[in-house]
Parts: sequence; C-alpha cells; structure tokens
Amino acid sequence: MGDTLLLDRRDDRGVVTLTLNRPGAFNALSEAMLAALGEALDKLADDESVRAVVLAAAGKAFCAGHDLKEMRAEPSLEYYQELFAQCTSLMLSIQRLPVPVIARVQGLATAAGCQLVAMCDLAVASDDARFAVSGINVGLFCATPGVALSRNVPRKAAFEMLVTGEFISAEEARVLGLVNKVASPDLLDDEVEALVAQIVAKPRVAVAMGKALFYRQIEVDIEAAYADAGSTMACNMMDPSALEGVAAFIEKRRPDW
Repeated sequence: MGDTLLLDRRDDRGVVTLTLNRPGAFNALSEAMLAALGEALDKLADDESVRAVVLAAAGKAFCAGHDLKEMRAEPSLEYYQELFAQCTSLMLSIQRLPVPVIARVQGLATAAGCQLVAMCDLAVASDDARFAVSGINVGLFCATPGVALSRNVPRKAAFEMLVTGEFISAEEARVLGLVNKVASPDLLDDEVEALVAQIVAKPRVAVAMGKALFYRQIEVDIEAAYADAGSTMACNMMDPSALEGVAAFIEKRRPDW
C-alpha cells in the first residue's frame, strides 16, 4: 500500500483501521489510492479474524473526492469509464465485506468522499465535519455518489444536495441519516471506539450473515425480502453462537462466545 494508505491493527480484537494518507491533497481518491484501498479491503474480506474496519483519514479533511488534476490530465471517454468502474468496484467491496465498516469523518467529505461515507455501514463524524456532493459546481453531476447518497438520505434531500452542490453540517447529516453519531473533535475517537466495542462483542458469524442479508433485502420486493430473511434467520439459529446465546438468555447468564 505504500504511504498512500496506512493499515493499523494494534489490538487483538480483529479491529483494523485503514487511514487515507494524502493530507496535502485532502485525501483525494487518486488511482493509486483507489487501488490501495481496494486491495486492502479484498485482503481483509478473506481474513476471518477481522471483526470490524474503521476507515479514517489523515489531516484536516476526510476525503475531497476524485483527484481532479489527475482526471484532467487524461481527458478520454475510455479513461473516465475505467476510472469510475474502478471506483464503483471499491465502493461495492465495502458493502460486500463481511464485517461492519465504520467511517471516522473529520473536516470535509465531498463528492466521492461523501460517497465513501455513504457506502460505509456506519459513520461517526466530528461536529465540524461538512458534507457535499459538489461536482455540479464544476459542471459535473455527481452521478455515482448519488447512488450511495440516495440509499442513505430521503430522496428530495439527496436531489437537493446533488443539484445545488451545497454543504450540509455534521448534525444535518445525522438527522438525514448519512451519519450515525456526531461528536466533538476531542471525543471523536472515543465515539468510534464505543461503536466498535459493541460490534466486536457480538458473534462474527451473526454480524456477517446479517450484513449480507441487510443489503440484499433492501433491493428486492417485500415478499422476496421476507423469504430471504427467514432463511437467513433459520441458518443463523443453527450456528453454535446463536444456540449458546439463546441458552445463556434462558439460563440468565452471559453467553460464552
């Protein structure tokens, strides 16, 4: 990954922090950054010891979106199609990862950076963070960020952000559902840690099955969603962790996971 993306796995709980590390460029998603992040997520997907992933960023901004200088250097339809396909592949890999991905957001999260927050399963933001899908301000409608944004916030709010390019505050993002929690900058890490602790206290298999089902059922009609959910719950119930959890509940003790 080099210096573009940093990986930290310092504890024994299977919690991995990936840090976007281009602070001088507001962590813009260069081709190298997209490749490094995609490679890291693919490796983590195959590691059953991983329980949660925190996506963080160095410097004053979370992510300013695509690297416009890099994009402008090669103005061809084929190049742009390949670039956005690469970005889409990365975004989908976050959703397909079997463990929760938590965005730790400070400063700006704009365009594809806002998309990155929206694609994470959970998000905690500093109260001074700001969010926008601001491509329209340079004549580029944020079409791909709009896919993720419209699956997080109400339709009219998403469209307003897309056609105006205006920023919303961290608190507005929380109210709309783009982020889960907002904390002061000095308490941001504590808030992320509290969320991580709740996740790793649960059986990994149940979380993994639940995450996969959660995203599948959202995209289908309600009958298909219930059929899939029922099958998933039945399979989950046969797992030793669920059997132990139910036994512990009945016996009024803590489960031995």
